[in-house]
Amino acid sequence: MKAAVLYEVNQPLVIEDVSLPKPGPREVLIRTAVAGLCHSDLHFMEGLYPHPLPAVLGHESAGIVEQVGSDVTYVKPGDHVVTCLSVFCGTCDNCTTGRTVLCTDTTVKMLPGASNRMQWSKSEKLHQFLNLSSFAEQMLVHENAIVKIRKEMPLDLAALIGCGVITGYGAVVNTAKVTAGETVAVIGCGGVGMAAINGAQIAGAGRIIAIDTNPAKLQLATKLGATDIINPADGDVVKQVRDLTNGGVHHSFEVLGRKETAEQAFGMLASGGTATIVGMIPFGQKIELHGFDFLRERRIQGSSMGSNHFRVDMPRLVDFYLRGRLHLEDWISAKLKLSEINEGFANMKAGKTLRSVIVFDS
Repeated sequence: MKAAVLYEVNQPLVIEDVSLPKPGPREVLIRTAVAGLCHSDLHFMEGLYPHPLPAVLGHESAGIVEQVGSDVTYVKPGDHVVTCLSVFCGTCDNCTTGRTVLCTDTTVKMLPGASNRMQWSKSEKLHQFLNLSSFAEQMLVHENAIVKIRKEMPLDLAALIGCGVITGYGAVVNTAKVTAGETVAVIGCGGVGMAAINGAQIAGAGRIIAIDTNPAKLQLATKLGATDIINPADGDVVKQVRDLTNGGVHHSFEVLGRKETAEQAFGMLASGGTATIVGMIPFGQKIELHGFDFLRERRIQGSSMGSNHFRVDMPRLVDFYLRGRLHLEDWISAKLKLSEINEGFANMKAGKTLRSVIVFDS
């Protein structure tokens, strides 16, 4: 099969020939249909987060099951699935208390003693990325890294649910638990931010403020549920939000992964409000907050993949889409071939796209 390999940070991905063995007892071999280009991949490509190299990146994907291992009972060949990097072991303390997204053994081994299943003709080891590696024509994954979905769901849109949608929607619904009538501000209207806005609308938020410097993205945000828009170019973001809401919001969501915007998210809270940091702030970078603000019971928290229970949440998101409540068609800016992947990441970095996807039959 063809796969996009990252050899060095800040270097283009290289299309290589890679092979996979037959599935082990709890493995599933998937024919990749669609893989989304996510900012998280770009963070690793730019060295902002460490990962052993060379590696096949990609983690937001959907496909069709081709083969299953001898002990797999959850899926069968022909099933349509969405992948999720929140693979769970099912036996650790977090899994058995219902927090599978925080599983302490996410490096689930496919076969006894096996830490890597990707094979190629080159001498160096080829690393799997987040137990998935979806920038490839096939994936060999643990059965606990996938969820079955309805076959009427378009796979190009289903792929988005695998990361961007579940992360943004879940941060609102699962992590922050936004309730009807509360005020929400979302900093950054990329794919995850749009999911947070749409999720806040589904949750019944009374006021949803979208914050971005791109007028086109702000316009789309209003279609997905934003009641107000703010452009940081018009002045201090925190002041604009506090003036608009007469004192601040109940919930703010930072989805850009920047020190400045994380601090802004906390600064725009009303007393008793909660800032949820969804974006991947570069590894080792610290944020600074005013200690006095905590005396008014303002809180700041992180969200990992939308605190998901993905085998429950993702089928529900599919249902939301099929019922017209989740507006995914507007997200896809470009459909690319695998050979065009570097162009897709360049456009992402330049802010030209909301979401680009690799379509493997194109």
